[in-house]
Amino acid sequence: MSYPGISTPTTTSPSRSDRVKGAGAVMVLWVALLWVLEVVDSATGGSLDTYGLSPRNFGELRDVIPMAFLHHGFAHLISNTVPLLVLGFIAALSGLRRFAAVVVTIMIIGGLGVWLTAPDHSNTVGASGVIFGLLGYLLVRGFVNRSGLDIVVGLVVLAVYGSVLWGVLPGDPSISWQGHLFGLIGGVAAAFLFRKRRPAVVGGPAAGLIR
Repeated sequence: MSYPGISTPTTTSPSRSDRVKGAGAVMVLWVALLWVLEVVDSATGGSLDTYGLSPRNFGELRDVIPMAFLHHGFAHLISNTVPLLVLGFIAALSGLRRFAAVVVTIMIIGGLGVWLTAPDHSNTVGASGVIFGLLGYLLVRGFVNRSGLDIVVGLVVLAVYGSVLWGVLPGDPSISWQGHLFGLIGGVAAAFLFRKRRPAVVGGPAAGLIR
């Protein structure tokens, strides 16, 4: 049934199964790319390490994004693989375009934070900043969006991965706590920047039919 002055959207949102398949495919391809890059880096004697981020050199700002795709050895990559798969998959379920925007925001804020605060002569690489960013995003997303389901998801994520939050504090000099801290900040910022907009209620009695 139609009503004068009310338009009915013709587009349909992706089904739940489509979202699951899309999120799973994106994360599998992402992690596969990380492994391919590490194989290439290892086989060429660390030739890709030049794309790591060195602080306070303006020429290094171009490496803010690439640094998140590289690792210092397979042990480093292995430690990041499962958390990135799990947290990325959960975040991507809400939509791939929003997910891409969230990840880019995390990479930029996290990378700039490393560039500003990392020790002199250091070379920072790794997806751990993105992992901390996704963790921060999932922890606060539900409260920002006022979504009960997302709050529950955030609490479950906190119960499973909350202990890694100690990684934002200075400790092992071989681990970039700066990347962790600013990645986390980037994730929280992304939750606010890309929060879901609630549709405005317009009109009279039939307004509730507008979606």
